[in-house]
Amino acid sequence: MAYIIAEPCIDIKDTACVDACPVDCIHPKKGAADFEENTQLYINPQECIDCGACVPVCPVSAIFSLDDLPSRWEGFARTNADYFLAASKTK
Repeated sequence: MAYIIAEPCIDIKDTACVDACPVDCIHPKKGAADFEENTQLYINPQECIDCGACVPVCPVSAIFSLDDLPSRWEGFARTNADYFLAASKTK
């Protein structure tokens, strides 16, 4: 998993990162059926190309490379992966 979205995104869900992502790997998008029910955005670890384009545009500094993820937010690596695991099971 290249990048993780952590706690500062909760209840903010600013989609500047979605717009900056060249491979469309940040979900859910505004207007998606599950946008309102999710408290944060997530980066698909299978689709992320590790470019870092999302990092500087995040207004709440919620996006970290896995190596730079603060220890207090290490659980968000699993949270991000679980979002896409659950989504793949509903397809």
